[in-house]
Amino acid sequence: MQPPSARHQLVIQVVGYKNTGKTTLVCRLTERFKQAGYIVGTIKRDAHDFQIDKPGSDTWQHQAAGADLTAITSSKRTALLKAHPETLEQLIAQMDEADVILIEGFKTADYPKILILRTEADNELFDQLTNTAAIAYWPEAKISEISHNGIPAIPVDQTDQLLQLIMHDKTNR
Repeated sequence: MQPPSARHQLVIQVVGYKNTGKTTLVCRLTERFKQAGYIVGTIKRDAHDFQIDKPGSDTWQHQAAGADLTAITSSKRTALLKAHPETLEQLIAQMDEADVILIEGFKTADYPKILILRTEADNELFDQLTNTAAIAYWPEAKISEISHNGIPAIPVDQTDQLLQLIMHDKTNR
C-alpha cells in the first residue's frame, strides 16, 4: 500500500450513532495508515461544547481574555485554538499535508463513509446517508454481509479488511 500523492488526498468519514465504536475505528485505521507510511489527519465532530485547554493554563487565559486565535507550540507539537466554529471543508483545507483524512461524524457531508451499525435499530441510519462506501457492523446489528443495496458489510473488528476495501474503492474512483 503506497501513500497517495498530495494531489490525491483520501478523505473518509466514520459515522454512526453514539457509542457504536467510531473513535475506536478511527484510531485503528489511523494506526494502520501510519504503519503503511501515510501522513494522517483526523477531524472529530462534537455535538456539545468542548474544552480542549485546561482552565487556568496560559492559553486558556488568552482565550478567556477574548483572543479569537491562540497558538501554542513546543518542540513536539503545535495547536491552534479558534474562538469560532469552522466548516468541515475549512478544516480539511487546513490539513493539506495529510495523505489521509479520517473524519469522525459530520453525517450530512458527502465524503465516502464507513457506517457503523451496533444494533438492529441502527439500520435506519443507512437510509439517511449519502455516499456510504462500507458498513462496519457489530453481531447484534443482525445484518448479512450482502445486505443494504450491495454496500459491502464487514464485521467492525476486521480493520484490515475495511482498510483494504477503502484502498480498493479509492483506486477505482
